[in-house]
Amino acid sequence: MQATEILPIVALLSVVTVEFGGHALLRFITTDRDRLGESRERFFRAGHAHAGVLLLLTLVYLLYLPRAGFPGGLQWLCGTGLLLGVLAQSGGFFVHMIASGDGNRSIGTTLTRSGAVLIAAALVGLAVGLIHAA
Repeated sequence: MQATEILPIVALLSVVTVEFGGHALLRFITTDRDRLGESRERFFRAGHAHAGVLLLLTLVYLLYLPRAGFPGGLQWLCGTGLLLGVLAQSGGFFVHMIASGDGNRSIGTTLTRSGAVLIAAALVGLAVGLIHAA
């Protein structure tokens, strides 16, 4: 199977986990807000929001990926790189929420930044492919 047949399924199933995260966030806010704390709530919201928006970006990306004319292996590399970047960037907020206090760097900070680099590389790669295919 091709990357553009498998990766959208992974992205769609990941959206379900984002929905579950939204439910968990709503539960924390309405019942256990004091336990979560203001700082952790901000990172929870940021991770949740980034995951949702970036997964939608991934679905659009995967629609355009075949138009770039990349061979199968490169499509897998680009699509998987984007998905890993989305997971790393949004997941980094959750890791930071757990691993660090206010204003301190953590492994979550590095994970979020690494995810952003992967996302940027995948987007630039697709843009270059689309330019060459035009």
